[in-house]
Amino acid sequence: MVTIATYADRYFGGVDRLWREAFPDDAPRNTAAIAIPQKRQFQPELFLVAIEEDEVIGSLMAGYDGHRGWISRVAVRQVHRRRGIARAMFEEVERRLAKLDCPKINLQVVTSNAAVVPFYERLGYLVEPRISMSKMLPKGDAPTPPGR
Repeated sequence: MVTIATYADRYFGGVDRLWREAFPDDAPRNTAAIAIPQKRQFQPELFLVAIEEDEVIGSLMAGYDGHRGWISRVAVRQVHRRRGIARAMFEEVERRLAKLDCPKINLQVVTSNAAVVPFYERLGYLVEPRISMSKMLPKGDAPTPPGR
């Protein structure tokens, strides 16, 4: 039986293994050792794991900024896919976001993972005409170098 739970420190090793499997080409800033402590500082109740027989088989991180909810780090171990685990995590995080009066949830899919879009559409998510942009900030209060 799969249980959807709020992340706890005892799940670190399992999430680390899961992310290494699910996101093998990810940027170093997204490793479990960096991302998890950062997430634990802000809305830790929106960091979910799927557990089966004491093994982490799925994860989902979310946040709410008071205007929109965001979902990221959705992963299910390859051997456990197509069993409704991601759907269960989405249902739980959507319930938690709704309790916060979150009116809309955004999620982004990297182009290399576009095959997952039909799954998200079955969950009710729509592809919107948007251009996604980002900017890396320097650590601490160091100034941003010109032209970067």
